[in-house]
Amino acid sequence: MNVRSPRRRTSRRSGSRARAAVAVLAALCLALAACSGGGGGGGRSTPSSATPSATGPSGSARAALVIRDFAFVPADPTVAPGGRVTVTNEDSVTHTVTAAGGDAFDTGDIAPGATATFTAPGERGGYPYTCTIHPSMLGTLVVG
Repeated sequence: MNVRSPRRRTSRRSGSRARAAVAVLAALCLALAACSGGGGGGGRSTPSSATPSATGPSGSARAALVIRDFAFVPADPTVAPGGRVTVTNEDSVTHTVTAAGGDAFDTGDIAPGATATFTAPGERGGYPYTCTIHPSMLGTLVVG
């Protein structure tokens, strides 16, 4: 009588599954490491020396905002009530900086390489803004 012991068919499958799981975990670790480059998140990491300085927590009379790679840098600048905000467009296309949901401020069109300046609202608070040409570009002007 020839009795065969059943082969472990699952050993190959479980080995393949284990290798696949390890590969997926390794890919996730690499992706997380790439996203945490220490530059501030959101995929918009910029060396700190090239980033315009936002003003301190209490806000100063002036703030600088740069438009670069379809993003506002910094996205949340701080300025004193009634302070001046200078916007420089370093992109190759026209942009705007326009208060959302009101008429608190609007630079109008800023051509590539051009600069515009506007006066911040006189009341403290956060003022969301966007580029009316590219509505996915968002930020908040902090008046404080």
